[in-house]
Amino acid sequence: MGETTTASTQDRGETRTARKRRAILDAATTLFLREGYLATSMDQIAAAASVSKQTVYKQFADKQSLFREIVTGTVAEVSDPVAEQVASLRDDTDLAAGLRGLARALLTQVIQPRMMQLRRLVIGEAGRFPELGRLFYDSGPGRTIDTLAATFESLAARGTLRLQDPRLAAEHFNWLIMAAPLNRVMLCGDAELPDQTDLDRYADAGTRAFLAAYGAN
Repeated sequence: MGETTTASTQDRGETRTARKRRAILDAATTLFLREGYLATSMDQIAAAASVSKQTVYKQFADKQSLFREIVTGTVAEVSDPVAEQVASLRDDTDLAAGLRGLARALLTQVIQPRMMQLRRLVIGEAGRFPELGRLFYDSGPGRTIDTLAATFESLAARGTLRLQDPRLAAEHFNWLIMAAPLNRVMLCGDAELPDQTDLDRYADAGTRAFLAAYGAN
């Protein structure tokens, strides 16, 4: 009985810890995106999360560590499902439809306010923390392009695509669909966010251009 009670207490303690950690991450994300990295203090984060500053430092060694986890976690929310969908193209019997679906999903995941705000913040801090810019790229667009390159190489070996440089083809696909809406929103602000119809138009047109260059037929 005593062991069961102790285990139950530990489980509840772990749950409380996880809840506090999530509250800290949510509060820090809101403050970083609204106020900027430099203007946000650990005291503000603790107050917004309704925890003590000691609790914040128990979870995260410093503000940079907290910012790093926000970057990796937010980017993973987008890149994880995209990577799975890219890999599934190898078994798709209708490549055009598969690429079009992937393009639409990728744009929908990336062109959203939270991701755009985080991207601006990371770019703004690139001079101070260049490793965070590299982390953002490697975990986000870099990972997508790497996964696309491996998939495109497999499809070319089966004769579904025509290409000599899988990575270049992956970069072409990614930026054919992404460049125009991403640059507009990044430079002009979230008021320029395209609606779903526009995103689908970019996705479909980019896919057609890619297949015109690399399609086997």
